[in-house]
Amino acid sequence: MTREELTRLTGNGNGTCGKDDCPHVYVSPSGSIIVQGDVSTAFQPPVGEGLVEIPEAVLREAFRALGW
Repeated sequence: MTREELTRLTGNGNGTCGKDDCPHVYVSPSGSIIVQGDVSTAFQPPVGEGLVEIPEAVLREAFRALGW
C-alpha cells in the first residue's frame, strides 16, 4: 500500500513540520485506521507490532473528520 492510497484525516500541510513527517491519522481503502507519529518506547510490543505517540489534538481532528 502506498501513502497515495490512503485518505489523510488530519493536518492541512500548513503546520511547522515538514510535508510528510507530522503526526497524522489516515484511513485505508479497506477502512482501517493508520496512525503516523513518533516512535514510543513505553513498552516492548509483540513481534510485528509497533508503538507510536500522537498528540490528543490530532486524534480529535481525525474523529471530527470521521464525524465521530
